[in-house]
Amino acid sequence: MNQAERDRLVTLRKAKKKLITQRQAAEETGVSVRQVKRLLVALKKRGDQAVIHGLRGMPSKRKIKEKIRRKAMQILSREAYLGFGPTLASEELEQRHQIVVSRETLRKWMIAEKLWRGRKQKIEQIHVIRPRRSRFGELVQWDTSDHDWLEGRGERLYLIGMVDDATSRGLARFVESDSTFTNMEALEMWIQRHGRMLGCYTDKASHFQSAEKTKRDGEHCGKDQEKMSPTQIERALGELNIVWIAAHSPQAKGRIERFFETAQDRLVKGMRLAEVKTLAEANAYLEKEYLPWWNQNCTVVPASTDDAHRPLEAQHDLAAILSHVETRQVKNDYTIQYEGKTYAIERADICTGLRGAAVRVEQRRDGSVAVRFRERHLRHTLCERAPRAVQPKVRKPAASGSRKATNAGGKSKWMKGFMKRPGPPIHKAIEIANASS
Repeated sequence: MNQAERDRLVTLRKAKKKLITQRQAAEETGVSVRQVKRLLVALKKRGDQAVIHGLRGMPSKRKIKEKIRRKAMQILSREAYLGFGPTLASEELEQRHQIVVSRETLRKWMIAEKLWRGRKQKIEQIHVIRPRRSRFGELVQWDTSDHDWLEGRGERLYLIGMVDDATSRGLARFVESDSTFTNMEALEMWIQRHGRMLGCYTDKASHFQSAEKTKRDGEHCGKDQEKMSPTQIERALGELNIVWIAAHSPQAKGRIERFFETAQDRLVKGMRLAEVKTLAEANAYLEKEYLPWWNQNCTVVPASTDDAHRPLEAQHDLAAILSHVETRQVKNDYTIQYEGKTYAIERADICTGLRGAAVRVEQRRDGSVAVRFRERHLRHTLCERAPRAVQPKVRKPAASGSRKATNAGGKSKWMKGFMKRPGPPIHKAIEIANASS
């Protein structure tokens, strides 16, 4: 019996002895007069137990059966569910095994079975909160996560992700390497699906930004750093009229960091249950299972319903823009050199001003090479180099009058038996040396 029930019992005894009225007892206990009358009748029948609820100590009718609890714990004890938290475990039990348990109930079960350990809240470093952009497509955060996504079941993969700042809508794909071309493919996937965003927010990785060079002691002398040429991705964003913004810390691009944090937990465990082992299977699971779940449960409604994405225009050739671009000079014979190969421009595409001019060479992601002069592409052919004739080396004959002919074996034999020749005794050698001096 708790203190509130004791106070209620004292009030009921006063009402029973007519020391106070039933209305005063109702006001003191906070119940109605009719309830006071019921309690007084129960006080006569059950005594002091009348103030205690009749269901106290009895099992709840909504309590989950013990065999269901044991089955759930048996499932979560398997190796495939190692490291699952209560929230994800509750969803997987309902989806895969038709066991409906709330996450808080499951949390108590897992703690009791030592399958989960409660975590204390940690005070983290506080960063200034940057408000979300108001429109979808106004700013897209873009990054790559290097993680053991397949947990040793297959090759090492990288996850390139893009998350909209206003809505947290995400798009991602697994790749074998974090390169310029794989990031261009991710950018093309977003543009083909949604359109050209207004801006991209990335870190300062080498395929987004060239490191500025400073000469020795340049910083101490107050000299400016040399401006480096833009990277291929930076150039492509400029041609697509997309603003590139560099983040100075991981916390600045918190949307994509939280996307990866959730993926490293839920996505890894989901692929473990699905027994994903290859790149193709990982991308299939990502596209069919994980991204639909993320875009349905982890996104927000933007402040404005307007879509800031812009469609591709006629001058936007994605295959040409999202390629490796360099500049070459046309020689007098209308050929160019690129990657150690010679390309000849076809006669039909030769025009005024082409000889000696600078042309744009585009190495496409499919391996082909395109050459553009001003606003049109030029047809060209690869010139095959004739193999060089290897001439045998001819030995020069020994000059006449030489002291000795060249040894046929190619090695001199003047040292042969030199150490075996007997020398004079020591006293003879001393006498010879003294006589000569």
